[in-house]
Amino acid sequence: MKIWRIVLLPALLLALSVSVAQPAQAVTPKTKTLVTLHKQGGFAGLDDRVIVYTNGCVRLSRRTGPTVDKCLTKKEMTTLRGHLKRLRLGRSEAQPQGADFIRYTVSYGGHRASRYTLTTSWSPLVRHLEKVLEKYWAPD
Repeated sequence: MKIWRIVLLPALLLALSVSVAQPAQAVTPKTKTLVTLHKQGGFAGLDDRVIVYTNGCVRLSRRTGPTVDKCLTKKEMTTLRGHLKRLRLGRSEAQPQGADFIRYTVSYGGHRASRYTLTTSWSPLVRHLEKVLEKYWAPD
């Protein structure tokens, strides 16, 4: 009599967990990534990420603190798209000798490149995304 309870209870819990998990996944919309900036390194141990989606929303994270989801204003998105039109990713830059360097990795249009020194086409984009990170990311 007790054996069927031992067998039935885990099967019932498994069925309930599967049925509860499915609607949560179905509700979450799939959005495409427009551009990603990953800034890491230095003695401070930076690890900042800015992910901008095609719908105008961003996901911001730092080494310490929470991940924050916000949406950009129309002006911010227009400025961002202007920077992206002028962006030339090029090839990744080799890591320089030394210890205190910050690596910037940008992913856009199916391509990804990393640089330690910012070029004239990278600088406006990186600075704009850093401003977005400073404006919207705030620990609770």
